[in-house]
Amino acid sequence: MATGLISLLDDVAGIAKVAAASLDDVAGQAARAGVKAAGVVIDDTAVTPTYMVGFAAERELPIVAKIAMGSLRNKLLILLPAVLALDAFAPGAVTPLLALGGAFLCYEGAEKVLELVHPHEGGGHAEPYAGASEEDARVAGAIRTDFILSSEIMAIALASIPEGTTWSKAVALSLVALAITGGVYGAVAAIVKMDDVGLALSRNRAASAWGRTSRLVGRGLVRGMPALLATLSAVGTAAMLWVGGGIVLHGLDHVGYPGPAGIVHDASHAAATAVPFAPGMAEWLAGALASGAFGLLLGAAIVPMVSRVLAPAWAAGRRALARP
Repeated sequence: MATGLISLLDDVAGIAKVAAASLDDVAGQAARAGVKAAGVVIDDTAVTPTYMVGFAAERELPIVAKIAMGSLRNKLLILLPAVLALDAFAPGAVTPLLALGGAFLCYEGAEKVLELVHPHEGGGHAEPYAGASEEDARVAGAIRTDFILSSEIMAIALASIPEGTTWSKAVALSLVALAITGGVYGAVAAIVKMDDVGLALSRNRAASAWGRTSRLVGRGLVRGMPALLATLSAVGTAAMLWVGGGIVLHGLDHVGYPGPAGIVHDASHAAATAVPFAPGMAEWLAGALASGAFGLLLGAAIVPMVSRVLAPAWAAGRRALARP
């Protein structure tokens, strides 16, 4: 009996080790997939604070919470089953859909660059709904934008996960969704409350060294917020172009048009050779710049098609549906 019990415990320990290794694998896959989606995450973090502009300070965190819950619904209830179904039943469709999403990111990035160079109408994300409050309209607009970015995040994450069971992929993608959503909206919450923290610190009237330091830091936070938001916006735009361009280049290579991707690869290799003291950094930077330049050119080519063809057609369809 004792021998049987020891054998059983040994079997249980073996199963536990296998399960732990499996979970460790899944966690590792989730981490690698999350890193690959980092460019889109930066843009998501940069875009979301703009939806809080104009609201009272006490409404900022509730609005962030609403958008975060909408983002989780997008990822876990809609996109997770969708990407797993595609992976199981139409794996060949993942790369073309990913490329379409990359082209959308290029369009969004180019639109922001053009807006900076030549301001024009139509750059807003938060489209108001008739009969809805401004807060509800902003939240709905943010969740719509998040859906596009989350689609890219989940597709990039899926493409980064090696072959495995549907269960392991589902767990890894769920971990990516939870980690990225928590990270993005935690950062957004910190950003939108930073000016309030700065204001509170600047009102510290203590005559001590701590009081003087507090006031100095507080004034720095308040004055630095516009520059921080502008920097985040610029980084987000660059990330959109870099990630979107890279995704489209990979998609073209995948369907038999390796020329553009080959040019980027050659440029990266040449940069690595030219900077022998930091070849890895030079290779990455050259590749990111080349992918971003390609993304900007592609996005600039898409902008007229969207503004002159797709947007008017979409508006006409909505008007037709709204008629009694």
